Amino acid sequence: MTWRLGLVAGEPSGDLIAARVLAGVQQADPEVRAEGIGGPQLTQQGLTLLHPMQALTVFGYLDALKQVPTLVRTYLDVKRRWLKQPPNVFLGIDAPDFNLRLEHQLKQAGIPTVHLVSPSIWAWRYERIHHIRESVSHMLVMFPFEEALYQKENIPVTFVGHPLADAIAQEPDRATARKRLGLDAEARVLAMLPGSRASEIKWIAPRFLQTVQRLQKRDPQLHVLVPMVNAARLTEFKDILQRYPVDNLHILTAKPSQVSANVVSPNASAHQQNASMAPVGTAFARPVAWDALEACDVALVASGTATLETALFKRPMVISYAVSPWVRRIMAWKSGQQRPYVPWVGLPNVLLNDSVVPELIQEDATPEKLAEAVYEKFIDERKAREIEARFHALHHSLRCDTASRAAQVLLDLAHRGRTSVKGSGSAGLATP
Repeated sequence: MTWRLGLVAGEPSGDLIAARVLAGVQQADPEVRAEGIGGPQLTQQGLTLLHPMQALTVFGYLDALKQVPTLVRTYLDVKRRWLKQPPNVFLGIDAPDFNLRLEHQLKQAGIPTVHLVSPSIWAWRYERIHHIRESVSHMLVMFPFEEALYQKENIPVTFVGHPLADAIAQEPDRATARKRLGLDAEARVLAMLPGSRASEIKWIAPRFLQTVQRLQKRDPQLHVLVPMVNAARLTEFKDILQRYPVDNLHILTAKPSQVSANVVSPNASAHQQNASMAPVGTAFARPVAWDALEACDVALVASGTATLETALFKRPMVISYAVSPWVRRIMAWKSGQQRPYVPWVGLPNVLLNDSVVPELIQEDATPEKLAEAVYEKFIDERKAREIEARFHALHHSLRCDTASRAAQVLLDLAHRGRTSVKGSGSAGLATP
């Protein structure tokens, strides 16, 4: 019997995660029909698109204020659709400000709601757990320590691992990656990931490029790989690059119509300019950032999901982040915190509960400090081997066939039918 899955993913990382989960659901039950908000990965997987994920892709308070009309229209439209024609189950991927509000309304109407990717209540604003309890029938968490938090609060929860750990090979192949990109096997290569949002490019890319300028004074032959998630970020980055030019820079971009990545380098040969990357598997495009991470020796990464990806590729890294002073003040005011509960912002350090890689945040994120930290990663081979061993263990702990685990929860809820329990509480659903 055909059943309907409502789904919302609001960012590229969420689109990738959701597409893999949807594939797991489809494999378990081909009768599912999914509709909602997503991007190219979900569309390729068969999602009926109600709105593109760009409608939700905002960062921070300034971006959110600019996007308020679009966000409100999108929210009201999907809420109206799903209250009028309820899906058998709803799945929200990350985007907590949007999804938890929507999930609350749907759960009140008796629609089972599942949320994948827990808000970082372990770092900021633990009191959000009460809103989560009222909004979510079942929480799917990606990190082992999160499961205990929800169990303590009597919220149905399942640890599903991280789909990136399933998708990324446990033994990355640097030599093959470089050959595909047309890079010398012996070259010193830095992956530079300044972020996927406009505000990140604005605040982080200049620092990173100035860092590279200093590194290339020490090593003029240093090659730099910079992945760009879309044309808008590429345009913004190129504008900044004109102010802070560097040598041996290779911008990696993905063509919208292809499951491949192309290398665009001012200094590249014709062969390099036409080099393309093969997709991973048959259903999913290989994120362009993975090409940079697999080929590099060291990565300079803006805090976020990219730090976990870097760890899964077993690469030494330096984590950095910066926002405007005004945004920082608003964040502190809204959260009531000057710092997170944990002493780190980077996922590798949080997950390993140790200062495995350096973090240079805000005032510490100067080009001088960043360059020194990155250069140390290039020359300390013993430390690189230690980091690789720690990241191997981390990879193993997160590799749990996420798609199958998440699909089982969704199928169980869908086949039970719409719950009659409304309002707050756990909707009487036991953890599988």
